[in-house]
Amino acid sequence: MGEQADPSWFPPLEHALREPPGLLAAGGDLSPARLLAAYERGVFPWYSAQQPILWWSPDPRMVMYPKEFNCSRSLAKTLRNGPYTTQVDNAFGAVIRACAAPRRSGPDTWLNADMIASYEQLYELGFGHSIETYAAGKLAGGLYGIQLGQVFFGESMFSLGRDASKVAVARLVQECLARDIQLIDCQVASGHLASLGAREVSRSQFVTLLRRYARRSPNGSWRAAATLAP
Repeated sequence: MGEQADPSWFPPLEHALREPPGLLAAGGDLSPARLLAAYERGVFPWYSAQQPILWWSPDPRMVMYPKEFNCSRSLAKTLRNGPYTTQVDNAFGAVIRACAAPRRSGPDTWLNADMIASYEQLYELGFGHSIETYAAGKLAGGLYGIQLGQVFFGESMFSLGRDASKVAVARLVQECLARDIQLIDCQVASGHLASLGAREVSRSQFVTLLRRYARRSPNGSWRAAATLAP
Protein backbone atom coordinates (compact mmCIF):
# COMPACT_ATOMS: atom_id res chain seq x y z
CA MET A 1 0.00 0.00 0.00
CA GLY A 2 3.00 2.27 0.39
CA GLU A 3 3.02 3.35 -3.26
CA GLN A 4 -0.53 4.68 -2.99
CA ALA A 5 -0.35 8.47 -2.52
CA ASP A 6 -4.09 8.80 -1.93
CA PRO A 7 -4.62 8.50 1.84
CA SER A 8 -8.19 7.30 1.28
CA TRP A 9 -7.11 4.27 -0.77
CA PHE A 10 -7.52 0.77 0.65
CA PRO A 11 -7.98 -2.57 -1.11
CA PRO A 12 -11.55 -3.91 -1.30
CA LEU A 13 -12.49 -5.54 2.01
CA GLU A 14 -13.21 -8.86 0.35
CA HIS A 15 -9.46 -9.11 -0.31
CA ALA A 16 -8.79 -9.50 3.42
CA LEU A 17 -7.06 -12.76 4.26
CA ARG A 18 -8.60 -15.63 6.13
CA GLU A 19 -5.23 -16.36 7.72
CA PRO A 20 -4.23 -14.31 9.57
CA PRO A 21 -7.93 -13.47 9.90
CA GLY A 22 -8.81 -10.09 8.50
CA LEU A 23 -5.38 -8.86 7.35
CA LEU A 24 -6.12 -6.48 4.48
CA ALA A 25 -2.97 -4.45 3.68
CA ALA A 26 0.49 -3.42 4.81
CA GLY A 27 2.28 -0.09 4.57
CA GLY A 28 0.98 3.42 4.19
CA ASP A 29 1.10 5.88 7.06
CA LEU A 30 -0.75 6.92 10.21
CA SER A 31 -1.83 10.38 9.08
CA PRO A 32 -5.21 11.60 10.31
CA ALA A 33 -6.56 11.41 6.75
CA ARG A 34 -5.47 7.78 6.37
CA LEU A 35 -6.81 6.75 9.78
CA LEU A 36 -10.18 8.41 9.25
CA ALA A 37 -10.50 6.84 5.80
CA ALA A 38 -9.72 3.48 7.37
CA TYR A 39 -12.37 3.77 10.06
CA GLU A 40 -14.97 4.89 7.53
CA ARG A 41 -14.36 1.64 5.63
CA GLY A 42 -14.26 -0.65 8.66
CA VAL A 43 -10.46 -0.96 8.74
CA PHE A 44 -8.10 -0.40 11.67
CA PRO A 45 -4.30 -0.53 12.19
CA TRP A 46 -2.65 -3.09 14.46
CA TYR A 47 1.00 -4.10 14.32
CA SER A 48 4.09 -4.61 16.45
CA ALA A 49 7.27 -2.53 16.42
CA GLN A 50 9.04 -5.11 14.21
CA GLN A 51 6.37 -4.99 11.50
CA PRO A 52 5.21 -2.53 8.84
CA ILE A 53 1.85 -0.87 9.50
CA LEU A 54 -0.76 -3.61 9.14
CA TRP A 55 -4.42 -2.90 8.38
CA TRP A 56 -7.23 -5.25 9.41
CA SER A 57 -10.89 -5.84 8.65
CA PRO A 58 -11.97 -9.01 10.46
CA ASP A 59 -15.06 -11.06 9.64
CA PRO A 60 -17.06 -11.40 11.84
CA ARG A 61 -16.83 -8.10 13.70
CA MET A 62 -17.69 -7.60 17.35
CA VAL A 63 -19.96 -4.64 18.06
CA MET A 64 -22.06 -3.34 20.91
CA TYR A 65 -25.35 -1.53 20.55
CA PRO A 66 -25.47 0.89 23.50
CA LYS A 67 -29.07 -0.08 24.32
CA GLU A 68 -27.96 -3.71 24.66
CA PHE A 69 -25.33 -2.99 27.32
CA ASN A 70 -25.43 -5.68 29.99
CA CYS A 71 -24.86 -4.22 33.44
CA SER A 72 -24.45 -7.12 35.84
CA ARG A 73 -25.61 -6.91 39.44
CA SER A 74 -22.03 -6.74 40.68
CA LEU A 75 -21.16 -3.94 38.24
CA ALA A 76 -24.34 -2.05 39.17
CA LYS A 77 -23.32 -2.31 42.80
CA THR A 78 -19.85 -0.97 41.97
CA LEU A 79 -21.39 1.92 40.04
CA ARG A 80 -23.66 2.78 42.98
CA ASN A 81 -21.21 2.37 45.84
CA GLY A 82 -17.82 3.22 44.39
CA PRO A 83 -14.93 3.43 44.84
CA TYR A 84 -14.81 4.93 41.34
CA THR A 85 -15.65 8.19 39.63
CA THR A 86 -15.43 8.84 35.91
CA GLN A 87 -14.60 11.71 33.58
CA VAL A 88 -14.53 12.16 29.82
CA ASP A 89 -11.79 13.67 27.64
CA ASN A 90 -9.90 14.70 30.76
CA ALA A 91 -6.68 12.68 30.28
CA PHE A 92 -6.55 11.24 26.75
CA GLY A 93 -2.75 11.08 26.72
CA ALA A 94 -2.57 9.34 30.09
CA VAL A 95 -5.20 6.79 29.05
CA ILE A 96 -3.56 5.83 25.77
CA ARG A 97 -0.17 5.51 27.47
CA ALA A 98 -1.68 3.33 30.18
CA CYS A 99 -3.19 1.16 27.44
CA ALA A 100 0.30 0.90 25.93
CA ALA A 101 1.91 -0.26 29.18
CA PRO A 102 3.16 -3.88 29.30
CA ARG A 103 0.51 -6.43 30.26
CA ARG A 104 0.88 -9.53 32.38
CA SER A 105 0.70 -11.62 29.21
CA GLY A 106 3.96 -10.14 27.91
CA PRO A 107 6.12 -7.03 27.49
CA ASP A 108 5.20 -6.19 23.90
CA THR A 109 2.63 -3.56 22.99
CA TRP A 110 1.15 -2.60 19.65
CA LEU A 111 0.75 1.00 20.82
CA ASN A 112 4.13 2.40 19.83
CA ALA A 113 5.17 6.05 19.88
CA ASP A 114 3.97 6.67 16.30
CA MET A 115 0.54 5.22 17.05
CA ILE A 116 0.20 7.27 20.22
CA ALA A 117 1.16 10.47 18.42
CA SER A 118 -1.34 9.79 15.62
CA TYR A 119 -4.26 9.18 17.97
CA GLU A 120 -3.35 12.24 20.01
CA GLN A 121 -3.62 14.18 16.74
CA LEU A 122 -7.11 12.79 16.20
CA TYR A 123 -7.99 13.81 19.76
CA GLU A 124 -6.80 17.36 19.08
CA LEU A 125 -8.84 17.42 15.87
CA GLY A 126 -12.01 16.48 17.77
CA PHE A 127 -12.33 12.86 16.66
CA GLY A 128 -10.63 11.07 19.58
CA HIS A 129 -12.22 10.58 22.99
CA SER A 130 -11.33 8.98 26.28
CA ILE A 131 -13.18 7.78 29.35
CA GLU A 132 -11.23 7.88 32.62
CA THR A 133 -11.97 5.92 35.79
CA TYR A 134 -10.53 7.33 39.01
CA ALA A 135 -10.11 5.86 42.47
CA ALA A 136 -9.09 8.22 45.27
CA GLY A 137 -8.18 10.80 42.63
CA LYS A 138 -5.81 8.49 40.74
CA LEU A 139 -6.33 7.02 37.27
CA ALA A 140 -7.42 3.40 37.77
CA GLY A 141 -8.81 2.48 34.37
CA GLY A 142 -10.13 3.82 31.12
CA LEU A 143 -10.58 3.48 27.40
CA TYR A 144 -10.16 5.53 24.24
CA GLY A 145 -11.44 5.50 20.69
CA ILE A 146 -12.60 7.47 17.67
CA GLN A 147 -16.04 8.90 16.96
CA LEU A 148 -17.36 9.29 13.43
CA GLY A 149 -20.94 10.50 13.48
CA GLN A 150 -23.06 7.93 15.30
CA VAL A 151 -20.30 5.33 15.60
CA PHE A 152 -17.68 5.05 18.35
CA PHE A 153 -14.70 2.92 17.35
CA GLY A 154 -13.26 1.51 20.56
CA GLU A 155 -9.51 1.05 20.40
CA SER A 156 -8.18 -0.11 23.75
CA MET A 157 -8.87 -0.14 27.47
CA PHE A 158 -6.94 -0.78 30.66
CA SER A 159 -7.68 -1.55 34.28
CA LEU A 160 -5.60 -1.17 37.42
CA GLY A 161 -8.43 -2.15 39.76
CA ARG A 162 -11.35 -4.54 39.84
CA ASP A 163 -14.09 -3.49 37.41
CA ALA A 164 -12.29 -0.22 36.57
CA SER A 165 -12.45 -0.82 32.81
CA LYS A 166 -16.07 -2.03 33.06
CA VAL A 167 -16.95 1.21 34.83
CA ALA A 168 -15.37 3.08 31.90
CA VAL A 169 -17.47 1.06 29.44
CA ALA A 170 -20.60 1.87 31.45
CA ARG A 171 -19.76 5.58 31.23
CA LEU A 172 -19.06 5.22 27.50
CA VAL A 173 -22.49 3.65 27.00
CA GLN A 174 -24.06 6.52 28.94
CA GLU A 175 -22.29 9.06 26.73
CA CYS A 176 -23.32 7.19 23.58
CA LEU A 177 -26.98 7.12 24.61
CA ALA A 178 -26.88 10.84 25.41
CA ARG A 179 -25.19 11.68 22.07
CA ASP A 180 -27.30 9.41 19.81
CA ILE A 181 -24.33 7.16 19.05
CA GLN A 182 -25.88 4.01 17.63
CA LEU A 183 -22.94 1.63 17.47
CA ILE A 184 -19.73 0.84 19.38
CA ASP A 185 -17.13 -1.03 17.33
CA CYS A 186 -15.29 -3.56 19.51
CA GLN A 187 -13.20 -4.94 16.61
CA VAL A 188 -12.58 -8.58 17.59
CA ALA A 189 -14.43 -10.94 19.91
CA SER A 190 -13.52 -11.33 23.57
CA GLY A 191 -15.30 -12.91 26.50
CA HIS A 192 -14.91 -9.70 28.49
CA LEU A 193 -16.82 -7.67 25.90
CA ALA A 194 -19.40 -10.41 25.32
CA SER A 195 -20.21 -10.37 29.04
CA LEU A 196 -21.05 -6.67 28.67
CA GLY A 197 -23.48 -7.24 25.81
CA ALA A 198 -21.27 -7.09 22.71
CA ARG A 199 -22.00 -9.50 19.86
CA GLU A 200 -20.64 -10.46 16.49
CA VAL A 201 -21.99 -9.36 13.12
CA SER A 202 -20.71 -10.18 9.65
CA ARG A 203 -18.33 -7.79 7.96
CA SER A 204 -20.96 -7.00 5.33
CA GLN A 205 -23.46 -6.13 8.07
CA PHE A 206 -20.85 -3.95 9.75
CA VAL A 207 -20.10 -2.06 6.53
CA THR A 208 -23.83 -1.47 6.04
CA LEU A 209 -24.03 -0.02 9.55
CA LEU A 210 -21.06 2.26 8.83
CA ARG A 211 -22.69 3.59 5.68
CA ARG A 212 -25.76 4.43 7.72
CA TYR A 213 -24.16 5.90 10.83
CA ALA A 214 -20.51 6.94 10.26
CA ARG A 215 -19.88 10.53 9.19
CA ARG A 216 -16.52 12.27 9.07
CA SER A 217 -17.13 15.45 11.02
CA PRO A 218 -15.17 16.46 14.12
CA ASN A 219 -17.35 16.48 17.22
CA GLY A 220 -15.06 18.34 19.61
CA SER A 221 -14.42 17.54 23.23
CA TRP A 222 -17.09 15.61 25.10
CA ARG A 223 -16.02 17.37 28.28
CA ALA A 224 -17.94 20.58 27.54
CA ALA A 225 -21.25 18.75 27.38
CA ALA A 226 -20.55 15.65 29.47
CA THR A 227 -23.40 13.69 30.95
CA LEU A 228 -23.57 12.99 34.66
CA ALA A 229 -21.17 10.28 35.79
CA PRO A 230 -22.73 6.86 36.53
